[in-house]
Amino acid sequence: MKVSVLGAAREVGRSAFLVSTDKTNVLLDYGVLLKREPIFPVHVRPRDLDAVVITHAHLDHSGFVPSLFLSKDMKMQVIGTDPTFDLSRLLLEDMIKISGFYLPFEYIDIITMMNHSKILQYRESISIKNDINITLHESGHILGGATVLAESDSKSIFYTGDVNTRGSNLLRPADLDVGKVDLLIIESTYSQSEQTPREQSERNLVEFANEVVERHGTLFIPAFSVERAQEISYVLKSKNFKHNIVMDGMALKANEIMLKHPSFLRNPEMFRQAIGDVEWVRGWNRRKKLIREPGVIISPAGMLVGGSAIFYLQEVAKDERNGIALVSYQANNTPGRILLEKRVTMVNGKEKRCMADVKQFEFSAHNSRTELFEILDRIEGSPKVLTVHGDGNSCIRFAEEINEKYGFDATAPETGDIIEI
Repeated sequence: MKVSVLGAAREVGRSAFLVSTDKTNVLLDYGVLLKREPIFPVHVRPRDLDAVVITHAHLDHSGFVPSLFLSKDMKMQVIGTDPTFDLSRLLLEDMIKISGFYLPFEYIDIITMMNHSKILQYRESISIKNDINITLHESGHILGGATVLAESDSKSIFYTGDVNTRGSNLLRPADLDVGKVDLLIIESTYSQSEQTPREQSERNLVEFANEVVERHGTLFIPAFSVERAQEISYVLKSKNFKHNIVMDGMALKANEIMLKHPSFLRNPEMFRQAIGDVEWVRGWNRRKKLIREPGVIISPAGMLVGGSAIFYLQEVAKDERNGIALVSYQANNTPGRILLEKRVTMVNGKEKRCMADVKQFEFSAHNSRTELFEILDRIEGSPKVLTVHGDGNSCIRFAEEINEKYGFDATAPETGDIIEI
């Protein structure tokens, strides 16, 4: 077996790995890097593929899969969990609305992709051409998210995708019971840092929310539509936040999808209760009133790059009584990062000073450094290791540390590298 790196391995975005034998080719993820113009992975001829696995719905893992179906006579299967397909369709259609001019595919290609879907449950396996066996395991990252075990000729590859071994209020921890592996492809997002303990982040966020509302302000929380927005509402409710909470934007459609798949949730009944107690905003008249009412507004996008978040940001930023809580990763040069570093917002192309109080809270769905090393502690065998999906030198340094600590043959691959086992 061999793995070809088709995405930006030393960068967060456009994940893509091609697993090959002499007769079979299986693509693990095929994502985009969303900047001003989307950046795509290395081209692969669709006719050469036998299957594509989508680990989870986030666009940096799923966003370029529809490009493989521009020809309607494609035979390959797209493998994933049921929630992954529902959420992928939601996010892909939204990407077309925002970036359609730059994309080589349209809505019809998303439909074609969905028509080729093969739904797997966790720990269920499928054989591709009686050659490569694919098994999905729970990843703990977002609803329906999976890690991938690919096996052929007594060789095995374990790809973590994005992984969370502690789980969250909404999701169970990742399932790492995969046996002995010959190649480990592991994310490196937070390999060089420890995140704030979740309980402390939750407590700090609720304290900030109470401070803002008690001074008759509005707290705006821009959050990713899938999982993060719901996690924040759950935290506020579970910590007995007494004031009004509203949710807006694409998170409402994500709510419906999450309610549709209760078996993938850690505590379905608690989730239903938390979401049921939140007001779902569906019109501009209500939006305009909310910015003058003390309470909490949760709305995408998490990095403030679009959606109803732009309206809320511009309005909430005008009043020093208000607050903005950033609970998502803020990539370089995004409106969220600029707000955090410079305390300014962009209005009609011009910078305006943000009067509201801005704070950041860590609610990542990725493992911290300690937890990534715990994965390595549990891995059976003496595998080759590829450190991927990390900014800057984090992949390189993580590989060096794995070599030093475990003696594994660990490298931080570059796009185009081919690794054989």
